[in-house]
Parts: sequence; C-alpha cells; structure tokens
Amino acid sequence: MDELDAFGKRVKELRQKLSLSQEELAAECDLDRTYISGIERGQRNVSLKNIYKLSRALNVSPSDLFVEDR
Repeated sequence: MDELDAFGKRVKELRQKLSLSQEELAAECDLDRTYISGIERGQRNVSLKNIYKLSRALNVSPSDLFVEDR
C-alpha cells in the first residue's frame, strides 16, 4: 500500500467512525464529493490546505490523518 492509499484509507476510516457520508464530509470541507471519493481510493494527492480542511471536519489533528505502518 502506498502513501496515497494509506491516507485515503485513514480518511475513510475516520469518516465512517463519525457516520458521515462522502457527501456530508465534502460539504463540511467545501470540497466536491468526487474529490473525497478520489482521496479515499488513493487517487488524489491532497494539498496541505485540504488536509487541514479534512482534519477540521473529522475533528482530528492533521497528523492523525497519517498512519505509520501498523
């Protein structure tokens, strides 16, 4: 699993923990739902600004979006 896949998997995990749909998360971040889908599938290289938007919407610190090898 590469870095984009791991990041996307973590975003999806946190989103589901909060019982948010992709649409709801996208609205909270002021991003498009298809962009959220691309992140979760490891197809998007997310900008720093969007990492902060995601972390605020998911109620975690930006560093919590990154996982070390488990």
